[in-house]
Formats: sequence, C-alpha cells, structure tokens
Amino acid sequence: MDLLITGSAFFMVLVLGGFVIVRHQVRPSLGRDVIRRMIPPEAPAAEGILRAGRRRNTEAATRILAALMRIDLLQRLEQMMWQAGLYLPVADVLLVIVLLAGAGIVGAGAISSDPLLSLGLGFGMGVLPLFYIRIRRQHRLKAFAAQLPYALDLIKSSIEAGHSLLRGFQVVVAEFSDPIGAEFRSVIEQSRLGLPLPRALEEMLERVPIEDLRLLVVAVRVQSEVGSSLAQIIGRLSEIVRTRQRIQQQIRALTAQSRMSGMVVGFLPIVMLGAFSIIQPAYVHTLLYDPSGQTILKVAAGLDLMAFATIRRLLKVDF
Repeated sequence: MDLLITGSAFFMVLVLGGFVIVRHQVRPSLGRDVIRRMIPPEAPAAEGILRAGRRRNTEAATRILAALMRIDLLQRLEQMMWQAGLYLPVADVLLVIVLLAGAGIVGAGAISSDPLLSLGLGFGMGVLPLFYIRIRRQHRLKAFAAQLPYALDLIKSSIEAGHSLLRGFQVVVAEFSDPIGAEFRSVIEQSRLGLPLPRALEEMLERVPIEDLRLLVVAVRVQSEVGSSLAQIIGRLSEIVRTRQRIQQQIRALTAQSRMSGMVVGFLPIVMLGAFSIIQPAYVHTLLYDPSGQTILKVAAGLDLMAFATIRRLLKVDF
C-alpha cells in the first residue's frame, strides 16, 4: 500500500511537470519578449470587460508573486532561467520544485521512518529543477562563447564592406543558429523599437554574462561616444577572444587528471558500498541497520560531499 501511494505521488508530479514544460516549451514571440523587457512594470495593461473578472480572481496571487519577486533569490532564479533560454513563469518553476520536494518526502516516508532521510530526499528532489536550469545555462553560455569569434569575424567583414554595425548583426542572425542568432535578433528588434544600440547590447550581456561579450559591449560603447575604427577594434577583439579560449582549453587539459581523480575519490565509496551490499551483505549490515552505523554513514556522506566540492573549487581557475 505504501509503494502504491508513493508511485501515485511520483506519477502525479511527473504528469504536472510535463504539462508545465509542454505548455511553455515554445518561446513566446520575439516582439512580445522585447516589448515585455522595455515596458516598465508599473505600466497598466489594457483589458476588456471580460478580463476584469479574471483579474479580480487573480489579484491575490499576483500580489503574493509580486511580494516574492522582491526577494533577491527569485530575481536571480528568473535571471538564470533567461540565461538558460527557459522562458517560463517563475511561479511554475516554484510549483514544480515544491511538488518534487513533497514527492521526495512522501517517498522517503514510505520507505523509512527516519526524518533526516525524508528531508534529505525531499531536498534532493526539490533542487533537481535548479540543477537542470544550471546545466542548461552552462551549455548555452558555452555554445555562445564558441560561436562568438566567428560572429565577430563576420561583423568585421561586413563593416569593412561598407555596411553598418546593425547590418552586421543582421548578417550574424542570418548565418548563425541559436543561441547567438537569437540573442542578436533580440538586439536588432530592441534597436528597431527605439532602444539605443549600446543599451540593447547591455541587455544582451545580462542574458549572456560572459567576459568575452563584455569586451564587445565596451568597444561599441566607446566607439559610439569617442569614435574610432570599429572594424579594427572588432578584429582585434576576435583575436583576444580566441586567445582566451585557447588558454581556457589548456587549463582544462592540464587539470583533467586532477578533476578525474576528484570524481573517482568522490564516487568510489558509494560504488564500493553498493558492491559489498550485493556481494557480501554481512559486511555492511552494521552500517545500514545499526543506529551507530547509520550515524557513521551519514557523517561519511557529508564529508564525502564536502571533499568533492572542495576539490572542484580548488581546480577552478579564474583569469
């Protein structure tokens, strides 16, 4: 009966999460996206008589969400979602997090009566959407950084051929796929709606916070205020970006052995515990069923996680 309840809870969470993802998987139209970012939050929206009742019914939820959005954590979550290319309401993501955490607590309660295990499993399942957003953000930023030098070369060639900088961005949109094509398309649309080009590039830098793009934003801003050969600046910038990426690849190659050692050290106790529990269950019986052994196992798991995080931090090189 407990397994049936647990399975039903997991199934409901998966169905609801799938519904939310399918409903918002398609990115809204670019025009609406740009207008949403340019309209101040206090600007009233036009609404008809039929929408008045719906608005009254959702006033309480809107006020609660607005109060929560003042919290810096929720603002950072929304920013991370935009950087990951996920254009979902923050309320939907919070709902999925709460449901996953609740399903983890219910599932752990059906398996064991240990409250620490229930909280740990609930916390672990609750942070799964955050891990997904973080991983997708890293992949998107990495893909943008890989496309940036070639896009800079194309912009330089377009300017040298006599075109404007905005026309060079249009060429990048036509020749490159996402994510760099979509981001430069947003810059073009914002510029057409009246936003100054340096400000539109700063908006793109907020969505794609990489240091190489910051150099381009600074170069365009300086050129618009002082005036200089933008083609030469962008050409030099392309060389700098390639040099930085080459150094970063060399660092990753030099630290590959240490990173692999950290992964082996971190996962080896888990693998060995699982192997002994299958081959010789008597060896791990005390750890799994004795209260003292369970305490030792929890402390060891916490120390293992701390060691894994420390090794990753030591191998992270900023330049």
